[in-house]
Amino acid sequence: MNRKILRLAIPNIISNLSVPLLGAIDTAVVGRLEHVYYLGAIAVGSIIFDFIFWGFGFLRMGTTGMVAQAYGAQEERKTRIILFRVLLVAAASSLLILLIQYPLIEVSLYLVNASPEVEEYTRLYYHIRIFAAPATLALFGLNGWFLGMQNSTYPMIVTIFLNLVNIVLNLIFVFRFNMTVDGVATGSLVASFLALGLAFFLYKRRYGGVKLNIKWDELIEAEELKKFFSVNRDIVIRTLCLIFSYAFFTAKSAAMGDVVLAANTILLQMWYISSYGTDGFAYAAESLVGRFKGAKDDDKLKKAVTANMLWGLGLGLLGTITYAFFDAEIISLFTDKENVIKVAMGVVIWLIVAPVVNSVCFIWDGVYIGATATGAMRNSMLVATVLVFIPVYFISEPFAGIHALWMAMTAFMVARGVVLSIYAPSRIFGKT
Repeated sequence: MNRKILRLAIPNIISNLSVPLLGAIDTAVVGRLEHVYYLGAIAVGSIIFDFIFWGFGFLRMGTTGMVAQAYGAQEERKTRIILFRVLLVAAASSLLILLIQYPLIEVSLYLVNASPEVEEYTRLYYHIRIFAAPATLALFGLNGWFLGMQNSTYPMIVTIFLNLVNIVLNLIFVFRFNMTVDGVATGSLVASFLALGLAFFLYKRRYGGVKLNIKWDELIEAEELKKFFSVNRDIVIRTLCLIFSYAFFTAKSAAMGDVVLAANTILLQMWYISSYGTDGFAYAAESLVGRFKGAKDDDKLKKAVTANMLWGLGLGLLGTITYAFFDAEIISLFTDKENVIKVAMGVVIWLIVAPVVNSVCFIWDGVYIGATATGAMRNSMLVATVLVFIPVYFISEPFAGIHALWMAMTAFMVARGVVLSIYAPSRIFGKT
């Protein structure tokens, strides 16, 4: 079982770590420009795109679970129908995003109480990167399909290619052509479409030789669409709660001033690095749990869940130890501004405990996605957001200040892990 897990997890970890690497380099590049509000604009712009793009994260997560179960049941034709259906939904969704792009940015900036300079450069960033929507959503679907087919190598290749090209383009646009946030946005736009081309090439190379003759009626078959949107509705609600928490965190950071926003942006990048590493095992759990669910192999299902949880906790502990010993050195890689470093070091203890605390809910997410038990994921996120995150912040903010944000975020992650653990016997293992 461990060999199966590592075969899936290691490529996922490598590809996942390239995602925060991109954000980290963007932060380090912009953090060394003349004005701190450039960093604030990247933070606010990224949160807006988290809302827009992560809101369609079901195109990846829902696809993986359904395809893995079809793969486990040896229903090859069904796996292809799911892929074509998700790409159709991705195309329609990206068209909608582009049509309503202007009200989206205005509402977003209204909700975030940022400085005028941050708002100005956020708009500049947004109006370029928004055109990456078609490529981004299609990549969600393709990478989710590859993972469901027990192929974690192709998502690794595509993701690393995407982020390395993005990094190179961002460095060229910012330092060679003296651009600012517009250079970062342009790099993201170009890299997204190049990566989509690579993903289609890889699909065609390995899976494109089968003659399936899939008809339009199969893609829009009522019962299958109902299941598709039922599973994905719960994932959307779950994802929106998660995005809300990060957006709330960023908005409240912005309200505390550009220096606090910059410090918290750097710490969040470090938070993402640890979470994306653990997500490698969460993705392995998605693939294996879905496969064993589809094959109705309960014994292997239990072994997959246990082993992935242990691997996730181990990697989380490694992240906590690393941040405990090298917190100041890592923060200094992101910025050379002493006032920003001082604020970040004042709350770094919350970052240190995060990797091991967060690993539990991350692994459970992968398990529930693979089992398509998305109702429990939705419920856990609603509890964690409404009953824990928001109350903890507002109760602690008057006396804790910036610590209240990190206290609320940590409590949010703990609550998710606890609720999903309570649900597991009935929703995953079928016990009453």
